[in-house]
Amino acid sequence: MTTLEWVMIPLGMVGCLLALVPFLMFWQNLAQYKVPSLPTKAPGPISVLIPARNEESAISDAIAAVIASKGVEFELLILDDHSTDNTALIIDAVSASDPRVRRIPGKELPRGWCGKQHACWQLAQHAQYGTLVFLDADVRLEPEGLVRMAGFLESSGAALVSGVPRQITVGLWEKALIPLIPFVLLGFLPISRMRQSRSPAFAAGCGQFFVANREAYFAMGGHESIKETLHDGIRLPRAFRQADFATDLADATILARCRMYTTGREVRQGLMKNATEGLARKGLLLPATFLLFGGQVLPIGVLLTGIFAQSVGISIVGGLGTLILFLTRALGMGRFAQDGWSVVLHPFGVLALLFLQWGARLRSIRGKQASWRGRTYPAG
Repeated sequence: MTTLEWVMIPLGMVGCLLALVPFLMFWQNLAQYKVPSLPTKAPGPISVLIPARNEESAISDAIAAVIASKGVEFELLILDDHSTDNTALIIDAVSASDPRVRRIPGKELPRGWCGKQHACWQLAQHAQYGTLVFLDADVRLEPEGLVRMAGFLESSGAALVSGVPRQITVGLWEKALIPLIPFVLLGFLPISRMRQSRSPAFAAGCGQFFVANREAYFAMGGHESIKETLHDGIRLPRAFRQADFATDLADATILARCRMYTTGREVRQGLMKNATEGLARKGLLLPATFLLFGGQVLPIGVLLTGIFAQSVGISIVGGLGTLILFLTRALGMGRFAQDGWSVVLHPFGVLALLFLQWGARLRSIRGKQASWRGRTYPAG
C-alpha cells in the first residue's frame, strides 16, 4: 500500500464506524418513535397556550388550525407579549366571535427571564384545564393533532410529551439544516432507554409542541424552573426528569406542521441563539463534533480522496461510509416528509451546523449577548 492508503483507509474505517452507529440507532428508533393513535375515548378538556410577540403574519392561521380541532374540548389562550404590530387586534377579532379564544396581555419581562418562558408561565397560570398544550405561533395543528397527543400523554404515563411537527423547508439554508432535527434526535438518543429511565441525561423534546399534565407541571415549577433558558426543547424535559417525572416523545409529522424560519439569516440566528444549551454546551461540543464530522462528513472526504488518487482501497472504504450516511437520511426522508434536496445537502448541513455551534461557543466565550425577537440575553 502507498503512504496515502496507510493513512486514508484506517481513517475511512473510523468514518464507517461513526456513520454506522447513528444508522443502527435511527433504524431501531423508527419502530419506537410512533404517531399516536386515536384514543378510544375522548381525553379531558385541554388548554392550548400560545405565546405571541409580533406574530401578525402567523397568528391568524395558528388560531384557525386550533379551532378546527376535532374530538376534544379546549380553550385557546394567547399571550400578547407586548407586540407592536396587529397581533392583538387579530386575536381580539376572533375572540369576539368565539369565547374559547382569549387574549392575555403580557406583563413586563422580569430580569433573568427569557421572553418565551415568561409568556408560557403566565399562560399556564391562566389555564383552567388539566392538560396544557404549549404551542409555538408558527405551528399549524392538524384536526386530530390535539386529541392524539393528549391521548398519548395519558397512555404513555408521562407527565410531559413532545413531538416534532413536519418541518416545512423552502430556502437552501432551511433544507440543509432544519431536517437535521429528527436525524440528531433519532440517530443519537436511544428511545427505548429513555422510556425506561427518568434520568435527565435522556431528556429530549421539541419546544414547538409540548403537552403537559397540569398537576405535574406546577409541582416541578413549570417554566419558572427554566426561566433563563432559550432552549426549552431540552431544558423543560430535563426539569421534569430532575423532579422525577417521566417524559416521552411521539412522531408528530402528520399531526402538525411548522416553518420555523423564512430566511437564511433567521435560520442561522435561530440555531445560534440557543446553541450553547444544546450541542455547543461545555463538555458536549467536542464529542458532538467528533461524531457528526467523523460519521457524516469524513467518509465523503475519504471517497473523494480515493477517486482523485485513483485508489480502489480508499474509494471502497470511503464509498461504504458515504453509502451508510446517506442511507440513514434516506430512511427518514419519507417518514418525515423531507424532500430529496435535504438528503443531498446533508453533509453540507452537518458542516454548517457545526460551524454555527462553534461560532456560538466562541461568542459565549467572548461574552457577546444573544438576541431574539428584539430582546437580548446574556451569553450562555
